[in-house]
Amino acid sequence: MTYAEVADVKSRMTRELSAAEETMCETLLEDAAVLIDASGTSASPEAKKMVSCRMVIRALGDGADTGIPIGASQGSASALGYSQSWTISSGGGAGELYLSKAERKLLGIGNKIGSYSPVEEFAPEQEG
Repeated sequence: MTYAEVADVKSRMTRELSAAEETMCETLLEDAAVLIDASGTSASPEAKKMVSCRMVIRALGDGADTGIPIGASQGSASALGYSQSWTISSGGGAGELYLSKAERKLLGIGNKIGSYSPVEEFAPEQEG
């Protein structure tokens, strides 16, 4: 089961997919659905579709020739030393399926604040 189709991914990309990439896209959409379902989300079908597409495009590369990997939060480049360094946000790597912070928000997961103190279980109840 997937939340998006290959055509949905293609409509959001700035380049054409090869036949091999289309086959890979189908598999990545299945994997993206498993990752979304593992998050235990009850998000809308539209949000799941959009997030699936974004995850797959990030993994395939959108074709924008900026030299900056999709999902990079910071980077640096040098000229004569031939050096590049990029930091990928949200714990994912280039070509890896992961949920970004914005996608997690779209799916309604994360950003919950709370705490638990096991010591309170042993404290006597006070009447007051």
